[in-house]
Amino acid sequence: MLTITFAALADPTRLAIVTRLSRGEATMGELAAPHQVTAPAMTKHVGVLVDAGVVTRRKVGRTVVCTLRPDALTEVQAWLGDLTAYWNSTIDRLEDLLQGSKDEH
Repeated sequence: MLTITFAALADPTRLAIVTRLSRGEATMGELAAPHQVTAPAMTKHVGVLVDAGVVTRRKVGRTVVCTLRPDALTEVQAWLGDLTAYWNSTIDRLEDLLQGSKDEH
């Protein structure tokens, strides 16, 4: 699922959509406004995000409203947390190694 999420977020327009939806739900028109894309193109972008499980959409009358799923990026956040912990421990070991090298001189 992580690969699908990253693939969906790899497109700048879709990343901008997710960023906008992080501030609250929006209509398709509101999502399309800052981008120079056709309505069908915006529908496709949102569809990719829906298929990836990042966004939901619902019809309210004749309007399509999109919402960021609250748990959509939980897996990404966990992966980044693991990566951050790895790099922090690596940097700590490097600091210890360098400090030990200084103490020997």
